[in-house]
Amino acid sequence: MSDLKPSSVDTTPLIREISDEQFQAAYGCDRFTAAVLVNRLKYAVGHMATAFLREAFSPIIRDWYDFACTISGPPEQDYRMAVVSNSLTPFLGTMPDACRNAVEEFGPENLSPGDVLICNDPYRGGTHVNDVLFTRPVFVDGAIVAFVNMRAHQLDMGGTVPGGFSATKTNVYENGVVIPPVLLWSKDEPVRSSFSLIFDNTRWGSMLLPDFKSMHQQLQLGERLVRENIDRYGLAAFLGSLNYACDTSAERMREALADIPDGDYTGSATVDADGLDDTIDYTVHVTLRKRGKHVEADLSGTSGQARTCINCGISDAKTALGVALTMLLDPEIPFTSGTWRHVDLVAPPGTLLTALPPEGAPMMFWEASGALIAAIFNALNPVLGANAVAGDYGSTNTHNASGVRPDGTYWTSATQCGGEHGPWGATKEGDGDSYTVLFNLNNLDPATETIEHDSPIVLLRKEHAMDTGGPGKHRGGAANLKDSLWLTDAEQHLSPFRTKEPSGVGANGGEAGPTGAMWVFPPEGEALEGLVGVTPEIYARSVPVAGVLDPDTKVLDPESGKYHYFASQKPWKTKAGSVLRCLTNGGGGWGAPFERDPRKVLADVRDEYVSPEGAARDYGVVVVGDPHYDPEGLRVDEQATAELRSRG
Repeated sequence: MSDLKPSSVDTTPLIREISDEQFQAAYGCDRFTAAVLVNRLKYAVGHMATAFLREAFSPIIRDWYDFACTISGPPEQDYRMAVVSNSLTPFLGTMPDACRNAVEEFGPENLSPGDVLICNDPYRGGTHVNDVLFTRPVFVDGAIVAFVNMRAHQLDMGGTVPGGFSATKTNVYENGVVIPPVLLWSKDEPVRSSFSLIFDNTRWGSMLLPDFKSMHQQLQLGERLVRENIDRYGLAAFLGSLNYACDTSAERMREALADIPDGDYTGSATVDADGLDDTIDYTVHVTLRKRGKHVEADLSGTSGQARTCINCGISDAKTALGVALTMLLDPEIPFTSGTWRHVDLVAPPGTLLTALPPEGAPMMFWEASGALIAAIFNALNPVLGANAVAGDYGSTNTHNASGVRPDGTYWTSATQCGGEHGPWGATKEGDGDSYTVLFNLNNLDPATETIEHDSPIVLLRKEHAMDTGGPGKHRGGAANLKDSLWLTDAEQHLSPFRTKEPSGVGANGGEAGPTGAMWVFPPEGEALEGLVGVTPEIYARSVPVAGVLDPDTKVLDPESGKYHYFASQKPWKTKAGSVLRCLTNGGGGWGAPFERDPRKVLADVRDEYVSPEGAARDYGVVVVGDPHYDPEGLRVDEQATAELRSRG
């Protein structure tokens, strides 16, 4: 398709503008067939994902959807990823590079039908060691024509911390077992040495083994569905459709970039500290140089790589760049290798976003890459005007705990009881969602019943916190407040990374959502009875974990409080009966707050997103009545509201 290659002078014609003859020559089939094939391949990865989710044993897969499925082209197409499942975005963005790097190192000539190649090295394929890539070649007449791929988070891959989620590890040797590209199945027969390598180093092989077997089955399913499409439509049409899928993404991104005025735009975001002490703040810096229908993202000026495993790798930074541009400019852009065709990345090595081994190995990679997304939003929002998007809650505040039950059995709980889910910022379309995941994630929320079934935990509270959504014409999503009661002693690794300053920044005149925090409430006497309150006298007896808090009352005080460092205990050792409280940051607001419809403010007060005091203070709306005991009796004092807004 020489007539469709990208050009430095942007002469590439739009796909819809080329003739049917040109389309046939470029893609080996007609338009209708290409569209049908791409959708059938989307069905294939969706079918793989659905089957795996149904069969998974590991909670991180079963309850979080912490995996992804993709189809990539052959080596002759540079392994370009053409089709992805609706699943974890950090996996999707790194998988084309992971597949290419693993296969090229192993040697495509060394692969045979029925092989499954695995690799989990963050420096070869992005993310972290718990995420294992499984890739299976698809052969036709002795030649590789595609790869079906899965990447899934394994609950444990060894290392010093059960489950892995911790900011206190300092190098690759503490992080977990690193697997170079090796065969796990050879011609559909298990490779014992590879299985032994993994299960000799992991704590929960009994959960990993059935998941590995299920992934093998899903890869076989994916290969079968791909081959069925080749048999039905022909190899030329299949390969052409892979190109078509990538070209469609590239074209839509090119057109979206064209709407940004040419110029240089800078942005930044911070990460509070690493897992050693609180003496170093880390800053992500980006300069976006937009020219025509292309953009260059320069990460120069970003802090050097952290001393612990809060860094991410270059593939994760690349993914974050694609996510940020897609979300800001055109969320309908299909996420394929073509997403980055008109985007260049300048990334000096050895930074928070481009870590090098062996120190500071990536583990909490989504935190640094999420900060890059925030920095890109910070750079582009001023020029986007009404199309700006307010910030999200900034950090998953990831929780990872383990302990021993009274009967002596070992338990673990990972990514279930921290602030893993929280609010998004508002947009021109409406208020921000109050309970989802970070912009650069895409997963499920574990059910309360599952959390309490798997570990000795009682989830006491999971609710929206009042007056925590950034004020705006459209309100930011409300922060999430979660309390979990621990029935045994536990070691807890707690990782809230962005509590010093708001991450939910406002957009187009909206205001930021407030910062959050984390506390531990030690048991008092016998077992805890009832909920832990939210009044200052209750907080006064807490042990602060993270956040900017009043030194005496220990309530949030972002203006003059004291910052508490999340890893001042490594880990936090809690007694049976302790309660962990996590309050996320709030989402940012969009538009001037005094332009919010008073009826929406009234509804917010009735639903306890906003207090009557907050309605007057933040929105200039006077709400009369008692929202707690008589919510239906609330009303807006229109005269007082008009007077208050006129003074604002």
